[in-house]
Amino acid sequence: MAGHGGKRQVWSSQIAYILTVAGATIGFGATWRFPYLVGQNGGGAYVLVFCIAMIVIGIPMILVENAIGRRAHKNCYDCFSGSVNGRAISPLWKIVGVAGLIGAFGIMAYYMAIGGWVLNYIYHTVVGNFSLSPDIDAKATAQFYQEHVKYAPKEIIIATFVFVAINYYALTRGVIDGIEKAAKILMPLLFIIMIGMVIRNLTLPGAMEGVKYYLAPDFSKLSIKLFIDVLGQVFFALSLGFGVMITLSSHLDKNEQLIKTSVITGVINTLIAVLAGFMIFPSLFSFNVAPDKGPRLVFETLPIVFANMHGGTFFMVAFFSLLMLAAFTTTLPIYQVLISVLEEKLHVRKKLAVFIVLFLIFILGNIPSILGDNVWSDITIFGKSIFDAFDDISATIFFIFTSLGCVIFVGYVLGDEAKKEILNGSEKYEKIVNIWFVYIKYIIPFVILAVFVSSFYEHFIKAS
Repeated sequence: MAGHGGKRQVWSSQIAYILTVAGATIGFGATWRFPYLVGQNGGGAYVLVFCIAMIVIGIPMILVENAIGRRAHKNCYDCFSGSVNGRAISPLWKIVGVAGLIGAFGIMAYYMAIGGWVLNYIYHTVVGNFSLSPDIDAKATAQFYQEHVKYAPKEIIIATFVFVAINYYALTRGVIDGIEKAAKILMPLLFIIMIGMVIRNLTLPGAMEGVKYYLAPDFSKLSIKLFIDVLGQVFFALSLGFGVMITLSSHLDKNEQLIKTSVITGVINTLIAVLAGFMIFPSLFSFNVAPDKGPRLVFETLPIVFANMHGGTFFMVAFFSLLMLAAFTTTLPIYQVLISVLEEKLHVRKKLAVFIVLFLIFILGNIPSILGDNVWSDITIFGKSIFDAFDDISATIFFIFTSLGCVIFVGYVLGDEAKKEILNGSEKYEKIVNIWFVYIKYIIPFVILAVFVSSFYEHFIKAS
């Protein structure tokens, strides 16, 4: 196990880092959020724009956060300190780090609750409470969702607690023995289950209709909302703007090729998101089920599909287990963003740091998110339920603010130092890095601002 700069652990190999980053970025974003956004935005056009946005926005942004993280070899807060060319960096830049930490808290507040929903579905399917008979319909699945998710705070709090406890166990083992090891084992497993589900779906009668809907772009569906949804999804899917990439890359060896790892990360993430669609749309069309259910797509629509398949119960448990694996490899690094600040800044012992972070998020985030749908449904923040408020505020305000801050920090504060950091081990790409630098300095900030203005309008002004 390599060490660098004192006690800081470094990933054991490039493949270990790539699997960990893939795990961090492939979570509910790819497996739960991406398919329903495709369904809401009319299929193929959304998929095409998403793939383009991953290349022109996603990969350059991964490089931005990688440059910040590896340059400092510190946590998400301290990365914005130190000096450049002998001049001290203004302490005000730490606000960007703080915004990332708040964003990480916000996402974990509701994300763990979705983990609770998924675990609950697995439990009820395995013990036979959710029987998949072929005559099951949308009314029955909606009723199950209401009884066992929306209006079942006790069940979901217990399931979420179990998910938190599993995270606790892995996180106390540290970055390498916990996070890296989990990714190395679970990512290949996730991929195998996914391929199995895709093959099963593509062999269903009428599946090609779903493939056509999914891949053939209908350009009449292009709209401002579609572009905003896509850009928001790129940030969400790549864990940009909440300190994850900064924290993970701060454990990178100085000779690691950042360009290579950034491109591989972007490509793997895009492939998995696109694969997730193949896991879902062919089967929806095979059984004449509408794909536009929104966030509840996998909970209310897919069980109907599984009920009509041979071995449906097995495939349903496999599918929800896949969601669970994807979520788990994502939650570990997001928690770590907050844990590493406690460890390095306040010198809190690892086990205690893990306990504090998980306990506070459970009490202040997970439980309120769960109760927001039922017991506390009359409490609204900006006209939204507590769950939606955590989602919209972290995604619309904090992720975007942090991302914008990172871009300006790299473009205008680090400058040549950022270029030098990226060229370390990638000297032959000097021309590309120069183009990238101009791009992130002068163009990307306006793209991020456009996303911010329109998504703020969409989520807070139009919605109120």
